[in-house]
Amino acid sequence: MSKRVYSIFDKGTSSAAETVAKKRKPEDPLRILSWNVAGLRACVKKKFVESVTAEDADVVFLQETKCDVFPPEVLALPYPVKHLVPSKVKKGHAGVAMLSREKPIAVNFGFGEKKFDDMGRWIHAEFDKFHIIGTYVINSGDKLQNLPTRHEWEEHVAAKLTELDKEKPVIYTGDLNVAHNEIDLRNAEANRNKSAGFTDQERADFGKLLECGFIDVYRNKYPEEKDCYTYWSYLANSRARNTGWRIDYFVVSERILDKVVEVKHLKDVYGSDHCPIKLSIQL
Repeated sequence: MSKRVYSIFDKGTSSAAETVAKKRKPEDPLRILSWNVAGLRACVKKKFVESVTAEDADVVFLQETKCDVFPPEVLALPYPVKHLVPSKVKKGHAGVAMLSREKPIAVNFGFGEKKFDDMGRWIHAEFDKFHIIGTYVINSGDKLQNLPTRHEWEEHVAAKLTELDKEKPVIYTGDLNVAHNEIDLRNAEANRNKSAGFTDQERADFGKLLECGFIDVYRNKYPEEKDCYTYWSYLANSRARNTGWRIDYFVVSERILDKVVEVKHLKDVYGSDHCPIKLSIQL
């Protein structure tokens, strides 16, 4: 577990965590929001609080937070459990966070490999019926210089998720930095093996993860849907032209796929070069 973690818990015995958690009745689906905010402080200035509040999620995962402490506006959100995991390797880089209405049984900020655990890219929360992981996967770099490190990361992740899946079903979400198939980005041929996120290696690694008994929820539900992206470069008016990539995912254990109620991309929510994604699942 990373030692450099900014965490907040409500400490009351009749806690706010319990009070807020009661809003979700047993018959209600669990609502999970994931969003690469491209800098949490900057996103707060672009209606982050309003956007998160409107979605009313039970658990929120954030990627690329780029800060060491929560902005006060985020602290004020009605989530009694808050974790922020900054990078220990490079200040102001990467970083992930979790906000939750319910207190998990346990929370870990890495998967046991110091080389990766210090990067601020992993939050694993264990609840009664499932494991949930929010992650910000390594970008392979403009010249693909990080591809070997990224491949090593993927091998560790696949092993860890497979291990967890033997205990309880897994929900894996975040910016996975890969467009799995040609349908998942606008200009596939121009980017293949030239751009991070669309190399044969990255795509194969993601495919191997799915072969371990996991499902890409969005593509399973919408197998033929085109132009359904989650990331758009700030350059060339890409978002307005919908020249994008689908690199943000919900991946779940195959055995809970039938529990999925809804998965969607919140394309109308701005504030970052990514849009949030949301999963509703009956667990």
